[in-house]
Amino acid sequence: MIKGVNKQVLEITETQNGFFEKAIFFVKPEYSGMSEGKLRESAKKELENAGNPPLTKLYPQQRVKTIFFVGGALILGIIMGLAFSALS
Repeated sequence: MIKGVNKQVLEITETQNGFFEKAIFFVKPEYSGMSEGKLRESAKKELENAGNPPLTKLYPQQRVKTIFFVGGALILGIIMGLAFSALS
């Protein structure tokens, strides 16, 4: 439910983000005098950061699990590659 009728709304349809098709931003009244270009630029920066958190922002336990998973997948790929090349 949207309250008030004097809200400035900024709609971004080209999000360049795999998760979101469209984003709607409600501009604070104190920034409504800002140019549309600056508001769109700021909104696009927010959308760029809306994806998965970077590895450094994961909890230490999640970071360790991710490192072991990627490392295990790498080792398994090397072993499979060597096995296939030995069969050829």
